[in-house]
Amino acid sequence: MKYVDEYRNKDLIISLAERLKSISKKEIVLMEVCGGHTMAIHRFGLNSLLPPTISLVSGPGCPVCVSSQHFIDTAMAYSRLPGVIITTYGDLIRVPGSSTSLEKERAAGSDIRIVYSVLESLEIARQNPEKSIVFLGIGFETTAPATAAAIIKSYEEKINNFFVLSGHKIMPPVMEALVKEGIKIDGFIAPGHVSAITGISIYNDLASVHKLGVVVSGFEPADMMQSVLMLTEQIESETPKVEVQYHRVVNPAGNLMAQKALREVFEFRDDHWRGLGMIPKSGMEIVEKYSVHDAEKHFMSDVPGSTEPEGCICGNILRGLKKPTDCPLFARKCTPTDPVGACMVSGEGTCATYYKYR
Repeated sequence: MKYVDEYRNKDLIISLAERLKSISKKEIVLMEVCGGHTMAIHRFGLNSLLPPTISLVSGPGCPVCVSSQHFIDTAMAYSRLPGVIITTYGDLIRVPGSSTSLEKERAAGSDIRIVYSVLESLEIARQNPEKSIVFLGIGFETTAPATAAAIIKSYEEKINNFFVLSGHKIMPPVMEALVKEGIKIDGFIAPGHVSAITGISIYNDLASVHKLGVVVSGFEPADMMQSVLMLTEQIESETPKVEVQYHRVVNPAGNLMAQKALREVFEFRDDHWRGLGMIPKSGMEIVEKYSVHDAEKHFMSDVPGSTEPEGCICGNILRGLKKPTDCPLFARKCTPTDPVGACMVSGEGTCATYYKYR
């Protein structure tokens, strides 16, 4: 309880807000690229504490939201193959594909199971040697090490009926892609859990090449307010750099063991992001050594051209160009119980957050 009380201390948060108001002179736009940060901002009403000179916009920080339509359609195609069991985290099952969803495929008879850990998928493979188990690997550098560990373990134990459809992505290339596109961004609030794995050097080019400040933030309201303050101080003094606010969790060097597992199992590839298109070297592909567990190399399945839901502006929301309230479907045709687009499905999705805390 002491931890929560300390970082939700009203006096501390108000003092940070007052300090922010006293130094903020320039009109600036800060982007948070983590769904957890988006939730914190709206849950605690932090926008109401900011001076009118500072705007916060949400970026592509929700793993479910940025997973491409083609990835979802491929997963559903695999689910229809004989002898295949699909395992997935819960949010992904409800994401609409081009014509259906994993939830509807399961209702139609496909064996699709929700798991809370990739190791559950591995255990399902052990218990069902006559079946092919396909784990849908999504998420950034935070979840990818667990997938890597499961692949290494399955390789060592010769569990040859375990496969991964990799939709894992890395954060820096998409942050840089948004800057190169010319989207108005003056600084980034960087994800604490990703940075706990990768360390902070992954953001160096944003500061040195693009002259943008980056602050790695925690998720409590005092964390967020302090991170906005740190970025504002950088921008006002014209000294962009990479800083860590989340010192109690993030080591500047990151988690070396997790990084080793990622290097062993994955290599970078060009990958498609929902709403942003193909981004060079932004995805993770299983290396040749472990290709026996690569679903894309094992299964042949025709996937028709994928199409985005009509009227959905999830792509522009992920790029920080629109807010959910700009979408004509928001809270009308598109709700958490009946989502049209991926941004309304996940608890970390911007649309779902706006809907919950509106």
